[in-house]
Order: sequence, then C-alpha cells, then structure tokens
Amino acid sequence: MKRFSFDPEKILKLRLYREQEAEAALGRAVSALTAIEQRLDVIARERFRSAAERFAPENGAAEILAHERYIQRLDAAREELLKEAAMAALRVEEARSEYIEASRDRKVLDKLKERRQKEYRKAVLAEEVKTLDDIAGGAVVRKLMGENL
Repeated sequence: MKRFSFDPEKILKLRLYREQEAEAALGRAVSALTAIEQRLDVIARERFRSAAERFAPENGAAEILAHERYIQRLDAAREELLKEAAMAALRVEEARSEYIEASRDRKVLDKLKERRQKEYRKAVLAEEVKTLDDIAGGAVVRKLMGENL
C-alpha cells in the first residue's frame, strides 16, 4: 500500500507559519503596551514623590514653583502615554484576533489531517486483514489438497 500523504500539507505549513507570525506580532504588541504601562507607573511614582517634596519646609517659592512645573510636565506626559496606551491596547486586540483566526485556520487543517490519517490507518488495517485472511485461507486449501493427494 502506498505511504500516507496529506495533499494540503503545504497549506498546513503556511497556516502554521501564519499562526507563528501572528503570535509573534501579538507578543510585540503586548510588550509595547506593557512598556507604556511601566512608564505610566514610573511617572505616577515620580509625581507622588515630587508632590510630597513640593511643600517641604526648606523649599522656597522658586523650588515650590519648580516642583509645580515638573508635576505639570509629568501630567502632560501621563496624558500622552494614556493616549499611546489606548492605541497600543487596540493594536493588542487586533493582533489577538488575527492570532485567533490564524490558529483556528491551522486547527481546521490539523483536524482534517488527523481524520485522513485515521481513514488511512483503517484502510491499511482492512487490507492487512484481507491479506492475512487470504494467506490463512490458502493454507487451509493447501492442507486439504495435501491430504487428498
């Protein structure tokens, strides 16, 4: 019997490659979002520190004003990062949906391949049983013919 071959094997490989690329893109998008969130965390800590130091007894009016301006810059940077985070979250969702779609496409072909392999194994087994039956039947006939001689 001929060897098992899956005709759409090349398509399956392409879909697996597409899934891997989509997974990598999702990883990059999540990484970018995480980096933005970490920068937001740093800004929040820095803002808290500066606000706590702003009215320290040793600070004069110039230092208080400098802290105030620094806090305003941090707030502006935070707003920009929040916009970037929203865009990055959208990119993550898009990348996630592309990954899910690519994964689903590959799984469909995997299941088809598995089903075809089962059918192939069943056919091979049936052919082996038939061959063994023929061999066993021939032995019986030879034995009977041997007794009749």
